[in-house]
Amino acid sequence: MTTTFRRSPLALAILGLLEDGPLHPYAMQQLIKQWGKDQVINVGQRASLYKMINRLCESGLIKVRETTRDHQYPERTSYELTDAGRAASRQWMAEILSTPRNEFPEFPAALSFLPMLTPDATLGLLANRRELLVQRLAERDAAIATELEGFQIPRVTMLETEYLRAVTQAELNWIDEILAGLRDGTITWSREQLQAVAAQWADHAR
Repeated sequence: MTTTFRRSPLALAILGLLEDGPLHPYAMQQLIKQWGKDQVINVGQRASLYKMINRLCESGLIKVRETTRDHQYPERTSYELTDAGRAASRQWMAEILSTPRNEFPEFPAALSFLPMLTPDATLGLLANRRELLVQRLAERDAAIATELEGFQIPRVTMLETEYLRAVTQAELNWIDEILAGLRDGTITWSREQLQAVAAQWADHAR
């Protein structure tokens, strides 16, 4: 079971939350949001959470603990971690932390097809992205400051926020470099230039 289930951030989050005891899906979703883990775990759609819980149950990584009925609330089913689930979570953590993985995000994919656009259009779009990155960086800084303010919180609980801040800062630095190149003309292209390069590659390959 620990090797055939296709892991995901949401699956790992569910197993991690159940380490401390049984929970029902609504509580899982709320804890992820309250702890700020929704920055790295997508729990916007509760249907996706229920679907993942069902898959984990079918795979034997979690199991139903109990179903409670209260006239004030809908019927709620609580789930608990199995030994197989605990083993799977440890295996996934070991693999994720030790080995970089190609995750194929959208932004690099779009960069690989920039020749579809003009340099001027690219400049405008990346300038817009830069503004949003500046806002996001400020949000990361605010989140870190809020978590630290008035509390003795172990740094380990904030590492994902620190990582996201570092990644955002690195992307912002890179975007600034590319924007400078687009503005001074050291990064430029045209359809004719690219077609000529493609023709040279084709001749070389013959």
